[in-house]
This record gives sequence, C-alpha cells and structure tokens, in this order.
Amino acid sequence: MRFDESQFTSRINAVFKQNGFSSMLKRESVEKFILLTELMLEENEKYNLTAITEPNKIILNHYADCAALAAILPKGARIADVGCGAGFPSLPIALLRPDLTVIGIDSTAKRVAYVNEAAKRLGLLNLTAIAGRAEDLGIDPKYRESFDVAVARAVAAMRVLSELCLPLVKVGGKFIAMKGKNAQFELSEAKRAIATLGGKISATDDIRLSDPDEELIHPLIIIDKKIKTPSAYPRPFAKISKKPL
Repeated sequence: MRFDESQFTSRINAVFKQNGFSSMLKRESVEKFILLTELMLEENEKYNLTAITEPNKIILNHYADCAALAAILPKGARIADVGCGAGFPSLPIALLRPDLTVIGIDSTAKRVAYVNEAAKRLGLLNLTAIAGRAEDLGIDPKYRESFDVAVARAVAAMRVLSELCLPLVKVGGKFIAMKGKNAQFELSEAKRAIATLGGKISATDDIRLSDPDEELIHPLIIIDKKIKTPSAYPRPFAKISKKPL
C-alpha cells in the first residue's frame, strides 16, 4: 500500500520532536519507518496485524509509543519482546537502537515470519523473531534468565504476564510492561506474583504522547529482577491462566 512519503516524513519528524525523541530519529531511520509502514499495510491486507491503518495514527500509536520504551532501555542490552505479534515494540526499538540485541517471541508462526521478513527488508541485523511460548522458553537453559530486559505490549494481565516474563530476565535486569488504562488495578493484583517470581516494583510511569490531532497516555510498569526465579516457575500456561499467582 502506497502513501505520501513526503507527508509521512514531515509528520514523523514533527511527532518525534514534539515528544522528545528527535535524537534517535536519523534520516536512515525515517526511510526504514517508511518501508516498515508500507510492508505492514501491505501484509495487513492478507492477515490482521494492526487495527490502526492510517499512517499518521501509526506514527503516534505505534512508532512514538515504542520510541518511549526505546529511550529508557540500557545501552547494549539483550531484549526479549514477549508476544511480539506484529513487531511492536521489537521492530521500532531495533530500528531506533542498533546497539540492542532484540529477540521477538511469539507462538504464532505467521507473525514470527512477518517480523523476520520485516527485519530482513529493513536490514535490522540486531532483531530475530522465534516461534515459541514464553513459558516454554522460561524453562529452557538457553533462554532462562538470559535477558537484560523483557518487554511486553498489550499481551496479558500483569499476574499472567509476570510469570511469562520474569523467568526470562537475569538478576539485575528489568521487566517492562506497556499497559493500558487498567494498569494500576492489574499491578495491585500482581504484587504477590511479582515478589514470588523474584521481582520488585521499581516504577510506574504515565507516558504522555501527542501529535497535532490527539494525545495518548500509556502507563509503563517497570519491575526490577532482584533474585532468581524459583525453579517451579514458569508453570504450563494452562495452570498460569487457570490459577494465576
């Protein structure tokens, strides 16, 4: 699907500047965001990747939103994007932060194939997506407690998400959840789970993003990994979902 590239370029530069992300947005980055948008809209016609298909809205709701996360990730970190779906946040953070090593994790093979194809077309050598379930990778010695940061965007409630993500994070690392309007309620429910899995709530921030047409407020929950996750976790997903910690 084609769109006005000149208008898109002006818009993304303006939105990133307005929200304080200009330093991450190089000329090459803009060109890659154009390619990513074209690819996403093209593939979206085959199977549903995103409900947001208007380029201006994609810039604010997807790209600027992920830039807010990219801005706080540690330099040179190894990142797990749990439930990477259509590549958010993995594709934008890999694009904006070439110093990161990003592993996208999703149980849907088609979406993993799309993320890998997008990374290939954009020349993102720092991003690989794998087909698998986080609860299985969390007990695999190759992945368990091997990541500096695990991130997740709109995947599951915090009680469930904590058991999927914290086992992947090394002690001293972080689990960052990009949440919606029920963030504080979910967090209050998840306190026991977070502590059981070796985490401690570090911060909850409301990320405020705006463009000329709208303003968004997206809560960000940051959990520090303080101690190793007990070997009993993560449990099989049926148990996680049926009886969350």
